[in-house]
Amino acid sequence: MITSLLVANRGEIARRVFRTCRDLGIATVAVYSDPDADSPHVHEADTAVHLPGATPADTYLRADRIVRAALQAGADAVHPGYGFLSENAEFARAVEAAGLLWIGPPPAAIAAMGSKTEAKRLMAAAGVPVLSVGAEPTEADLPLLVKAAAGGGGRGMRVVRELAELPAALAAARAEAAKAFGSDEVFCEPYLPSGRHVEVQLMADTHGTVWALGERDCSLQRRHQKVIEEAPAPGLDHESRTELHRAAVAAARAIGYTGAGTAEFLLAPDGRFFFLEMNTRLQVEHPVTECVTGLDLVALQLRVAEGERLPAEQPAPRGHAIEARLYAEDPARDWQPQTGTLHLLEIPGVQVEFGVGSQDTGLRLDSGVHSGSAVGIHYDAMLAKVIAWAPTRAAAARRLADALGRARIHGLVTNRALLVAALRHPAFLDARLHTGFLAEHAAELGAGPGGGPGAETGKNAPLAALAAALADAAGRRGALPSGWRNLPSQSQLRLYRDAEGTTYEVRYRLTRDGLRAEAHPDTELLAARPDRVTLRTAGLTRSFDVAAYGSTVHVDSALGPVTLTAVDRFPDPAAQTDPGALLAPMPGTVVRTVVAVGDTVTAGQPLLWLEAMKMEHRVCAPADGVLAELRVAQGQQVELGALLAVVQPLT
Repeated sequence: MITSLLVANRGEIARRVFRTCRDLGIATVAVYSDPDADSPHVHEADTAVHLPGATPADTYLRADRIVRAALQAGADAVHPGYGFLSENAEFARAVEAAGLLWIGPPPAAIAAMGSKTEAKRLMAAAGVPVLSVGAEPTEADLPLLVKAAAGGGGRGMRVVRELAELPAALAAARAEAAKAFGSDEVFCEPYLPSGRHVEVQLMADTHGTVWALGERDCSLQRRHQKVIEEAPAPGLDHESRTELHRAAVAAARAIGYTGAGTAEFLLAPDGRFFFLEMNTRLQVEHPVTECVTGLDLVALQLRVAEGERLPAEQPAPRGHAIEARLYAEDPARDWQPQTGTLHLLEIPGVQVEFGVGSQDTGLRLDSGVHSGSAVGIHYDAMLAKVIAWAPTRAAAARRLADALGRARIHGLVTNRALLVAALRHPAFLDARLHTGFLAEHAAELGAGPGGGPGAETGKNAPLAALAAALADAAGRRGALPSGWRNLPSQSQLRLYRDAEGTTYEVRYRLTRDGLRAEAHPDTELLAARPDRVTLRTAGLTRSFDVAAYGSTVHVDSALGPVTLTAVDRFPDPAAQTDPGALLAPMPGTVVRTVVAVGDTVTAGQPLLWLEAMKMEHRVCAPADGVLAELRVAQGQQVELGALLAVVQPLT
């Protein structure tokens, strides 16, 4: 029987496992790196062991340190979570060799699925359909997808549409795969841009029982990483669902699988499906399966590891659940990850955190951070998973979109607005899903230049700027009742700028007769405090919650969130930036440069790549010109806003 469990992971998944351990009366042990010293998962554990260092390679990827930490803390079992060493057969063997209980499948099963190329061979032998391409791809095989054999999460993955692009794509994929997974093995398979990503949740005990606990659709992806997942997969008929589950169970039996795992498939437009890979661990999106089945998958993992049998009767799914991954990233700027302080994370209506709750739980939150958390460069940019359950798919989508829309998220740019727009998009609601959905609807969802509805500004920004100005005035003078009179006749002036660079000029006076706002002549001020302003415009009364952090002001209302920056009316000329200067959009490491000083460059041409939060990001020339300066070199670490290069525009 497990008495103390170490989770060899961090953040949200560590907190998720700890929640179940508390329910079962199992003591918990956390491990943490230098940047994670003050993370929520560290404070929630009964015992925490420090792994000196900042990078994953020095901490969460060090099997020897984690095994030593488990022994030092007196743990008798290790749960790997997901990512890091969760699918590393050598780590599983090291855990078992130390006399600890491994919460996962047998190391041999992990090894069998550890290489996607070997996994496909085994699945083909077991009669499971697979996608494949010959050793020497031809024009007939295009488009191709280059993939890392030893990992996932979109890393080491490239789409190739012309054979001439293949050598460069293979080289880039190998380099990224070696850095992420310690193996540079890659392979090619046919790329189906309109296919759906559907996966089956498996649970197997050591007594021969294998459950297929329904399927999930994970087609909404960016950079081959999942963003929105749901269960069950919409649009599958009974026959297709039955065949999919049968193939997943066959895959598990073929390798003697036990514990929780996921068989991933690509569903073609014609209804055929093909095995992609098997994740020999708990999936990020496991909460949607828990919501529709009422099962605690972590609890089942622990019981299976202790040798218990699965219950005689497998529960049938009920209702529909949708999960949205909230990332600290900017979809309008090539999904650039964001770092800094998360001043506020407030999701209204949450009924349970991490746990399963009742099967009728409407809204669940699984998060690795909380208000005040620092978000750095070393780990994935995911802040939280927000999961909605409802009797129908349409009701679940509406519930989730409303919760995200009303959320107050301050301090970091996130993909929240894109998630809301996607959940409300007619194509999503009609279940017209495929892995290129976000790219196909990028302009409508705000995933690209111009922002669209994905940007936290829009037509309500001028009114939000007025609310910000009035809240600021209330903070300086105290509450401002509607009859307050400003003796000077000159209007007050405040300037604000949004993320797109649009400036909003707010001119107003508070007279004996009330508010006089030049751009809003029909607006009345009903109440103003430093944190809340109530206005009546054209007979409609609305309240605006206002929070300022230095010069950044967040305004939240039923109209949507708006983030503004207070602008100094008399800026320091020395603070102005050369228009040709390229500044680091985030802290990170320069992984390669492809130009030299004196080179002629064209607008949009990649000049160098930065790596941050497990992803590479291109820094491109802002205009046609000549590279006048290159201030960085490969391997150099840079801070946010650091000068990287200067492009002298052509005259």
